[in-house]
Amino acid sequence: MTRPASPPPGLADEATLDQVGREGLVAVPGAPTPAHDGSGRVQLSFTVTDGQDRAVRVPPGVTVFDSASWNGIAIDSTCGGHGTCHKCKVRLDVPTPVSRHDRRTFSEGELAQGWRLACLATATQDLAVEVPPLTTRPKAATVGVGRQVILRPAVQKRYVELTEPTLADQRTDLQRLSDAVDDLELRVPLAVLRLLPGVLRDADWKVTAVVVDDELVDVEPGDTTATRYAVAYDLGTTTVVATLLDLGTGTPVAVASRLNKQQPFGGDVITRISATMMDPDALARLQSLAGETLDELAQQVCAEGGVDPTQVYEVAIAGNATMTALALGIDPEPLGVAPFVMSSAHPPVVAAAELGLSLHPRARAVVFPSLGAYVGGDIVAGILATGMDRDKRTRLFIDVGTNCEIVLSDGETVVSTAAPAGPAFEGGAIRCGMRAADGAIEVVRIEADAGTVELGVIGDVEARGLCGSGLVDAVAELVKVGLLDGSGRLVTDEAAAAISPALAQRMEKVGEERVFVLHRPTPESPTAECVYLSQRDVRELQFAKGAIATGWTLLLEELGLTHDDVQQVLLAGSFGSYLSPASAVRIGLVPTLPVLRIVSAGNVAGEGAKMALLSHRERAGAEALLEQVAYVELSDRSDFNDRFIEQLAFPGAQGG
Repeated sequence: MTRPASPPPGLADEATLDQVGREGLVAVPGAPTPAHDGSGRVQLSFTVTDGQDRAVRVPPGVTVFDSASWNGIAIDSTCGGHGTCHKCKVRLDVPTPVSRHDRRTFSEGELAQGWRLACLATATQDLAVEVPPLTTRPKAATVGVGRQVILRPAVQKRYVELTEPTLADQRTDLQRLSDAVDDLELRVPLAVLRLLPGVLRDADWKVTAVVVDDELVDVEPGDTTATRYAVAYDLGTTTVVATLLDLGTGTPVAVASRLNKQQPFGGDVITRISATMMDPDALARLQSLAGETLDELAQQVCAEGGVDPTQVYEVAIAGNATMTALALGIDPEPLGVAPFVMSSAHPPVVAAAELGLSLHPRARAVVFPSLGAYVGGDIVAGILATGMDRDKRTRLFIDVGTNCEIVLSDGETVVSTAAPAGPAFEGGAIRCGMRAADGAIEVVRIEADAGTVELGVIGDVEARGLCGSGLVDAVAELVKVGLLDGSGRLVTDEAAAAISPALAQRMEKVGEERVFVLHRPTPESPTAECVYLSQRDVRELQFAKGAIATGWTLLLEELGLTHDDVQQVLLAGSFGSYLSPASAVRIGLVPTLPVLRIVSAGNVAGEGAKMALLSHRERAGAEALLEQVAYVELSDRSDFNDRFIEQLAFPGAQGG
């Protein structure tokens, strides 16, 4: 199973869609994915009329429409995947169940041939998908969660045909152009003024004015109104994701991801901050590496989308406060030491070229604001995308990582905090831990009666380590069958044998430490060469989940709520997209809820960045969140340690 470059969104069958409608969610590109069993990935092989055939791997339960949209494959739609416009027609080699919307759209003969609406066709097995040519160009982009975003980007293009100057009409070139677009009050930089006379005359006075907000950034010969693009970035500590957007239609053209090139300076924000404190040259190098990462991704998505990079006029960047500071070349040291102060909550709009991006020479970069040193612009983008400030339900947003950001809304008040979870979810400090790459165990299923252990391994290759979702699954499954007690201790050999003799044989030792063997390469392989879960690994996970559970418990108390009041949990970020909701509940990482109320929200930071590019109103909404969301600092809570200890046990396990 090859893990996708970035977590694909999607919803399941029509029953799920109906439920989603009741709960205020919609199936849209970049929207949260509901819980799936994590049993593997399915492959969708798209045959596209424009020749850009592509095969993608997605979790089961993702719709064909969302799988295509996330991977830059355009499927016709004007409703954004609601099942109401009846335009997203595709042909599947293995017909899926027929919905009532399908019956309204296709004849019985077409249904028999495999034609379905892509937004209602669920990928539960490998599929070959035939995508017909686009028949319409949607003018509204539906993004985020539970609401529609009207396409109103800051980047505008106006084609004008001007009259030539005469002795009777000696208006300046700029006045002539301004009069033709008199609904805009233009600010004109010197660089544009320099090129204006030549472009007007060479183009026979037929030109396109390119305006970003109120600034005239270019005057292009001829009619270029059909080509205006932007790039949305999720600037992560580990992974950076870029999405190229067509601002004329609001649709994604291409998406790409890669490791942040700052990795040699450390895998988390603290080590990178420390690097700048110890080496005076490190900040400049880190800034340069951030720029290289952003630019390489921009060039990649432009190449994949067949777009000239000079047609990209704006980018939006959502990242945590440290990544944002490093990209802008701002000293991050104050973020790493108490009292954890940012240089500014509102980064300025800067020229994209200043960040090292080779796009349009006057392209702008809009950087998301931050709520605090450890609740940054990526979380603000996530709040924007998920509509945490607009929904009247009690909802809990958790972005699981080394630094776990938590947001809670009761429908009226929104509060946030950050919990120090540590590196366990990234595979760090775990004996057989590794990043989510080929060979990483990401799914574990244990059956006591059968004495079996089933593994899902990324890349369908031999297991060589354990990534974060596999770690959570392994612990949750051992709790389920009783091999881990509530305190997190592996049970005795005698107790294990009573539960399952076959599983008891997997209880071994590496040195003096007891371990549970998940995968043995050969029957003769010594335990030390196996992939195993150690007692210390369990403790690392307990500490991580304990910090997170303490965070959301204290936020609930801040609003006078209890666990029972939570109506929905959103698991954000790459890790959240692959985490089994059932496992998260079993170990106490999230409140005890029905799994259908625990939603894998995917890359909501990138989704919020898209929204900021597609609608200037949403950009203003992101700024307004800084006044609406209160930040709760946990580090100065005198009761934090006591509450943390209370959260270490695994709920519902024997001996807890």
